[in-house]
Amino acid sequence: MEYKQWYMEYKIHKNRPGLLGDIASMLGMLEVNILTINGVEGKTRGMLLETSDDEKIMLMGEMLKKVDNITVTALRSPRLVDKLAVRHGRYIDRDSDDRKTFRFTRDELGLLVDFLGELFKREGNQVIGLRGMPRVGKTESIIAGSVCAMKRWTFVSSTLLRQTVRSQLADDELNPNNVFIIDGIVSTIRSNEKHYNLLQNVMSMPSTKVIEHPDIFVRESEYTFDDFDIIIELRNTPNEEILYESFTTSYSDDL
Repeated sequence: MEYKQWYMEYKIHKNRPGLLGDIASMLGMLEVNILTINGVEGKTRGMLLETSDDEKIMLMGEMLKKVDNITVTALRSPRLVDKLAVRHGRYIDRDSDDRKTFRFTRDELGLLVDFLGELFKREGNQVIGLRGMPRVGKTESIIAGSVCAMKRWTFVSSTLLRQTVRSQLADDELNPNNVFIIDGIVSTIRSNEKHYNLLQNVMSMPSTKVIEHPDIFVRESEYTFDDFDIIIELRNTPNEEILYESFTTSYSDDL
């Protein structure tokens, strides 16, 4: 008997006393387990469910259409954003035109770290771009996400303590299970031939790569945005502009 998870979300039109209890009782009679439940952004509630019989989920969905106080807005296999919405009580802001771009602000660092941790748990090749102004928390979030995923992180280039450009990595650092952190400005503006050869080797590995400042990385290298699986934007405030011209010159002042 194989159990499968489902995500159910419904909008509440009239939050009458006992509404949640009635829905929970219906799920109980169908022997559908409630794994997690939380309010999601106002009058919306999300549930992570589990059952060994998909037909019961379909039947429940049809029954809930007859309930006037709610409207079911989602009933599907859970996506990563669904699980995080139930966990944190809010949805991640996602670009309506470019669906692989996700937006966060600094007061959502907990949600971002959780998001990165879930991404880092995935096996195989994935390239993640992380946009943001200096000192907004990019590198710290990547490290914290690696800790959540119980993955080792490896700096290929960085400005966390000082500008670092690696020309070689130890064997244990080249483990494909590691999370590789690349500063897109340092690796292009400050790169030399040895570093670039290392960068190409890392980019070809079946592993997770997180590239800070992906726009500069794409502009100054042979890679394109097609090489990226996900783009994350981190801002101090929702309306902050990410302007590279205001800080890229500092990366080359000592050249």
